[in-house]
Amino acid sequence: MKICRHYICLLLATAICLWGNSAYSQSSAQNEALLDKAYELVNSSPDEALKIGEYLLRNTQSDAQKTKFYLLMAESYWAKGDYNNSVINAFEAGKYSDNTGKDETIKILLFKAQLLKTLYLDNQAKKCLEEASRIIPNLKSKEDKGYFEAKILICNSGMYLDRQGYQKALEQLHKVGSKYKSVLDKDSSLQQDFTIAKGKAYVGLAELDSASYYLKRAQQLPNKVASPNLLNAITILNELSLVYFQEKQHARAIDTLMQSMKMAKKLRNDALLKVIDRQLSINYLALNDKENHQLTDNEFLKLHSYVENTEQEAVNSAYNLISQEQEAEFQKAKNRHADYFYVAIGLFIFVLIAGFLLWLKGNIKKKRLKEIISYLEISTNNTVKLHPEKKETNKKIAIPVETEQIILAKLKRFENSVRYTNKEMSLAVLAGQFDTNTKYLSEIINKHYQDNFNTYINKLRINFIIEKLKEDPNYMHYKISYLAEKSGFSSHSSFATVFKSITGIAPGTFIELLKEETEAKKQEKINSHA
Repeated sequence: MKICRHYICLLLATAICLWGNSAYSQSSAQNEALLDKAYELVNSSPDEALKIGEYLLRNTQSDAQKTKFYLLMAESYWAKGDYNNSVINAFEAGKYSDNTGKDETIKILLFKAQLLKTLYLDNQAKKCLEEASRIIPNLKSKEDKGYFEAKILICNSGMYLDRQGYQKALEQLHKVGSKYKSVLDKDSSLQQDFTIAKGKAYVGLAELDSASYYLKRAQQLPNKVASPNLLNAITILNELSLVYFQEKQHARAIDTLMQSMKMAKKLRNDALLKVIDRQLSINYLALNDKENHQLTDNEFLKLHSYVENTEQEAVNSAYNLISQEQEAEFQKAKNRHADYFYVAIGLFIFVLIAGFLLWLKGNIKKKRLKEIISYLEISTNNTVKLHPEKKETNKKIAIPVETEQIILAKLKRFENSVRYTNKEMSLAVLAGQFDTNTKYLSEIINKHYQDNFNTYINKLRINFIIEKLKEDPNYMHYKISYLAEKSGFSSHSSFATVFKSITGIAPGTFIELLKEETEAKKQEKINSHA
């Protein structure tokens, strides 16, 4: 009887497991179907795609699926021009990518590269592309290898295009066209990206016939999904408007930009609307339509300020997430090596650990000594080089010499004050205090300091707090959050990120080194008197 009961329980348990696996498989298939539907909407109705993405994330426990769903969210926010949320979701997707295929990891890296490049974090974007390139040879499918290799070259060309390296962009695109023609023929979406990039390169080189040919060809390529790709459509129209502008067909350029604006408003993408308003303003000015020029220029200035703030927020998020990602990778590598170490060493583990700890202790001392020396060098040379060696730059705005000298003198007085520690300090506020406009002030800071406004202010603030730490020993005992507030930063995390990026040392480490140096100097005095 007991045996019968045992078998009955075993059969029931097996049935439950089979039912559970069946239910999971069915749920997984439904999620994949919804994901495909959401991707059809990403570049046409990103808000709808986001709703689907949020639903999918609430209803899955699978890390592999979470990777795909977070990437969907990141691409949807990108289509809306919400770079901060796009950054957060892209890095969230990366957290789960170890449990997915290599192709999904490459997709995340390529998207991150595109996003970081837009935020002018070029070095980080290049690292993503390099990492993707290292993974590609491990793919089994030749088609996938070819697709991603072509995609990386197109991404590289995009980086050159955004930095006005049009000839180098074309070199990358020629490689794609000659080596990956069969890949382009099979994927209309990739072919459209390739063709648009070529059109943009020729616009930049002022080869208008070629530019018009490739842009119109890109318009005619069939769409891979049912819903239109509004992002690509807007890019094509904006580039065509530049062609018409250079051909002095200003009315035609305005009509083209109006079509583009209608699509950008549907996406609710302020970054794109800013670009469109700027181009409209220039075309109205060329037609001497002062009223419409003023209206569109005002819209541009309003959006410019908002977009600049949101992009800075995204940059801060990116720095924090990159730092967290690096720490996690370091910890992961450390744990992995520890596992190998324990398996290989076995009975000798105690001796080797003791030896390792002695070596590590000596190494740490050497490293800390180097950091102290580095800190002393920083102190001697002035951590924030407010007047670096001038480099030749492409002059974008013509500023009268007298005006430029007046603004530089005001900047010098500003640097000698502590007004930069005001949290409300912004490019617009400082321009107002200087009785000038933001364009002039931004151009002069870029030209004479090789920094944008935010980096310029951050360097002044970090230099201020370093001087405080050196002059007043009490500051070494204050909390980091107080130092952040005192120097004008809005949060502990943003202060820590900026401090490390400028000095190369975390604020906590810097203070510890400063304490050690102070104690060492005291001891030297005592010894000398003895």
